[in-house]
Amino acid sequence: MTVPADQPRALGLLMCTALVVGNTIGVGIFLLPASLAPYGLNALPGWLITTAGSICIAWVFAGLARSFPADDGPYAYSARVFGNGVAFIIMWCYWISTVVTNAVLATGVVGYLSSFFPVLATNHLLAAVTAVAFIWLFVVINVRGVRAAGWVQVWSSVLKVALLLGIVALGLWAWLTPQAAAPVLRPTTSFSMSGVLSCSTLTLYALLGVESAAMPAGRVRDPGRTIPRATFIGTLTVALVYICVSLTPMFFIPQSELAASSAPFADLFARLLSPRSGQVVAAFVIVSALGCLNGWTLILGELTLSCARHGGFPPSLGKLNAHGAPTRAFVLTAILASLMTLSSYSDSTANAFTFLNMVVTASNLPMYFGCALAVPILWRLGQLGRPGARDSRWIAAAVVAALYCVWASIGLGGKSLLWALAPCAAGVPVYWWYAIVRRPALAT
Repeated sequence: MTVPADQPRALGLLMCTALVVGNTIGVGIFLLPASLAPYGLNALPGWLITTAGSICIAWVFAGLARSFPADDGPYAYSARVFGNGVAFIIMWCYWISTVVTNAVLATGVVGYLSSFFPVLATNHLLAAVTAVAFIWLFVVINVRGVRAAGWVQVWSSVLKVALLLGIVALGLWAWLTPQAAAPVLRPTTSFSMSGVLSCSTLTLYALLGVESAAMPAGRVRDPGRTIPRATFIGTLTVALVYICVSLTPMFFIPQSELAASSAPFADLFARLLSPRSGQVVAAFVIVSALGCLNGWTLILGELTLSCARHGGFPPSLGKLNAHGAPTRAFVLTAILASLMTLSSYSDSTANAFTFLNMVVTASNLPMYFGCALAVPILWRLGQLGRPGARDSRWIAAAVVAALYCVWASIGLGGKSLLWALAPCAAGVPVYWWYAIVRRPALAT
């Protein structure tokens, strides 16, 4: 489906790049070193595989945006090949995973806020209400239009990148000034293919969001040029910083101690500088998570709008306010995220964090795989024209991206994939009821 001609396009290169950077850098990277610690230096090839796969996935979305600039994002790309039904199920899984992501981000913000307000760690009701308040704060910002949300994303992205660069600089300083730190410690776990597979799956969660510039395609100025450039700049920036950042703690914190850490970077700063510096890190992590929550709120609203326009959701969710924002879509998704946040507040929430991330990753893979598979199929159908050298490389990258999705699915394991199939299956009756039964009845 093409974008309505009167829809405002307020997102330029800077804001689209900030969407990729801001949505990708959330709270996952700040906990990931502890998850990767048991695997030692298997994390490095794992990161390289994930980076290569993510770049190919980013290339898929960039190329589709360049080839179909009038389309309104991945829903339209998938529908071109698989039809509205399959496209809806693919995007439904992504929609559910984004609702879960917003709930996790809001919970993570409150968790780090407890460093400054200890009552949030003991009063679960107050913590839950605070998390829900953050969800609705960014709904208020986003209903003011994509430009307001875009500038919030730009500034929060600048701050979070500053923190990550600061972590890398701290590591280099400690490495070059041995007397300023404890002796350099090296991971002892030996290399193994199973370790690399596990690491490449764990690291994928931290890079979810490379598609963010393509999601609000209908809001982007000159999408055929802006989205590809923003996607590549954002993905390469995040991948390079991530690799350096995630490996830094491994060389300064003993492997067993790092694996048990609940705040690896705060521990790193405390070890190399002072215990008080850990609170500075916590403050930056809060900013990072809030920026990510803002970006995913925008994406979730635009995704709901796209589903409504394609017939999977009621058309009322596709209505825009005076600022060109889908208010009803934002309200619906905020209600769902709030309910999920309130229901998740218990003593066992933290223990489920890693598993929940794996489920979110698994729920994203259908969209990645579907869009990657769509590229060679569209070429075979003749909808891409006669490919030149650049298009041939793009088609090859799409095949690699599809194979990477299979690789990641194997690494996730059966349990996470089965949990991801549950929301996928739930989308079937939703689409059947509204698109096949209810919508034709309303039309008559």
